Amino acid sequence: MADPEFGEELEEVLIAESEAGERLDKILAGRFKDVKSRTYFQYLFQEGKVSVNGLPVKKQYRPRTGDLVEVQFILTPELNLAAENIPLRILYEDESLIAIDKPPGMVVHPAPGNWSGTVVNALLFHCTRLKEEFQQEHIRPGIVHRLDKETSGVLLAAKSHSMHGKLVDLFSSRQVYKEYLAVCLGNPGRGIIDKPIGRDPYHRKQMKVLDEGGKRAVTEFETLATDGQVSLVKIILKTGRTHQIRVHMQSKNAPVLGDSLYGSIAVNKKWKAERQLLHAYRLSFLHPMTKKPITFQAPLPPDLSFFAEKLKLSDDPRLRAC
Repeated sequence: MADPEFGEELEEVLIAESEAGERLDKILAGRFKDVKSRTYFQYLFQEGKVSVNGLPVKKQYRPRTGDLVEVQFILTPELNLAAENIPLRILYEDESLIAIDKPPGMVVHPAPGNWSGTVVNALLFHCTRLKEEFQQEHIRPGIVHRLDKETSGVLLAAKSHSMHGKLVDLFSSRQVYKEYLAVCLGNPGRGIIDKPIGRDPYHRKQMKVLDEGGKRAVTEFETLATDGQVSLVKIILKTGRTHQIRVHMQSKNAPVLGDSLYGSIAVNKKWKAERQLLHAYRLSFLHPMTKKPITFQAPLPPDLSFFAEKLKLSDDPRLRAC
């Protein structure tokens, strides 16, 4: 789960019965095997970046079954972000910002299990001044918004600290038009979902539409084509909640095909969907510097193109480049 504070990454751990009573530093070392250094975890405890049920704790703390542990991963000198020569599919670039077409399977920023090979590592190589613009402790320099690892499409990044603030303000004030394309099971039709989303109380890695609590989430959707079994759906995000599209479409009994968390594993295998078929198709806003409208559009990746052809949408004007 993403922490809203720029520069940190928040992970949640729900203590299992088998872990209750053990030292917390030992539990975390077992949960995050990709973090090789025990010194790193000690640093997080010292900095107050590990909490249980909302309260900071020491490394020797022994949690109980069901306790919720939150770990904020931050950079230290031993986890220095490295520039890596990874090719980027650049949709647009000027002196202040860059928009890329993120391929499915690429992680946006370093985190446990993915300390390299991320969009950030690639940006640091491509935008040589990026590291100078952002403080060392920022784990995602330049990143304005994020896409799940499996989600493809338009990703925006700032090339300066000042531009980052302006773009974050645009997203926060909902002045960015965000359009996605998804392959969904069944035919959701057309409409608007206005249902609050919060963390599932029983499955802590999942989000859920809640009857009480949660944050307001609004999703507009329209089926572009369907054969009764699957549909290609245009989705416009009015808000930006964690897993919003995936949760809202599941609530319509039309989960995103390939989604292993909110969909059906058996159905995903039947369709040979190896990732959630969700694509950030179009992003539009007023450029903070020029004050002119600007739009970025990412072409459909091969797996979504397959369904567009299957549903006879390949030449549809709604899918043409801007």
